[in-house]
Amino acid sequence: GKRMFDFARQLWSYPRSLTGQGVRQTLNDISNRLPGLQILEVPSGSKVSDWTVPQEWIVQSARLTGPDGKTICDYEDNNLHLIGYSDSYRGLLSLEELQPYLYSLPDLPTAIPYVTSYYERRWGFCISHEMRQSLKPGQYNVDIKTRYVDGSLHYGELVLPGETDDEIFVSTYICHPSLANNELSGPVVATELADVISSRQSRRYTYRFVFAPETIGAIAYLATNATHLKSKVKAAFNLTCVGDERSYSLLPTRQGKRGIDTVARHVLRHHAPSYVEYPWTERGSDERQYGSPPVDLPMISMMRTKYWQYPEYHSSLDQLGTVVTADGLLGGLDVHLTAIEILEENMIPLTSTIGEPMLGKRGLYSTLGAGNFSIGPTFLLDVWSLCDGQTSTLEIAERLGVSFRQTNSAIDTLVKHELVSLCGHKVCE
Repeated sequence: GKRMFDFARQLWSYPRSLTGQGVRQTLNDISNRLPGLQILEVPSGSKVSDWTVPQEWIVQSARLTGPDGKTICDYEDNNLHLIGYSDSYRGLLSLEELQPYLYSLPDLPTAIPYVTSYYERRWGFCISHEMRQSLKPGQYNVDIKTRYVDGSLHYGELVLPGETDDEIFVSTYICHPSLANNELSGPVVATELADVISSRQSRRYTYRFVFAPETIGAIAYLATNATHLKSKVKAAFNLTCVGDERSYSLLPTRQGKRGIDTVARHVLRHHAPSYVEYPWTERGSDERQYGSPPVDLPMISMMRTKYWQYPEYHSSLDQLGTVVTADGLLGGLDVHLTAIEILEENMIPLTSTIGEPMLGKRGLYSTLGAGNFSIGPTFLLDVWSLCDGQTSTLEIAERLGVSFRQTNSAIDTLVKHELVSLCGHKVCE
């Protein structure tokens, strides 16, 4: 948890957007943690499905000065002050003329909102509502220097080969500046998840991690990889909003009944029984691209507090240390590791005895008939009774209302004592 939190602090100040130096700095730092990460690019102007990759946006400076010469806001102080992809503008405006170019949040009077205008040229400043209400009549000096250049959209891809070419796909985005839960928690947890998986000596599945700007990055990636993903991916995770401590949330697949939906619901039911499940109609991140027809990847989002559902969302109040914590990030990591454990270890067990096995001679059951079954042997026998060569470990756990880990441990014990054999792996579908 501390390692992830420290990494988020390291990435915090970079001026991320759809393109540009902030994205490249973020990817370079991630690649230092994940040496196998490839940093790829798609040139500005490229047609990707129904979209066009935009030019790179470069901010040289942006400052709003009041009638008394005092600075109202400065991009150098907080990169949320300038709307994303703002055009250049220099001039003197009255307060009345300036108001349409100011953005604030009346319900969060101390917060600076996060506002973007990626695909239409406009300019504007984001300030706290308190500051906006304090502005006095007079002439305000607007000085915004930005430029657009033909460059590239950059994204990172890491592939960790497994025993099979069936894939688990993990996506996260790297385009929001100075937002803790809605942005940095995703790539930070994804980086740690990739690091943990890469350190394992064996992997049944191949793992593919993609770090890309939201929406346009996912669409650009799909433009060249959709066929491969559609044929190989058995389960997919979109990592966003995984860093606070308030709650757990699930956005299931578009159908809501894919194999990964069962896995995610099982994990959250045992990890956080009060988790909230949202319908597909309340989607809002890159699952919109990867889970939409005709790509139709089995993608879910297991979040802490979902985007739109916490008051600091898309504002300067979404901070490290207040909204996102080390423990919050650790919780976000843990549910994904647990889900991957299920995907990797969901076997199909088969009993090797006719009638119940004698547990007592194996030290698994008291030989003193006292009329009461202890929970241990009773549970072992319950698990054993469902080992029919057709029912998977997860299905047995669901049937018994216990966690996968408990069930898997019981099956390991039965296998060790040659009371059960494993006759195959249940592929997530």
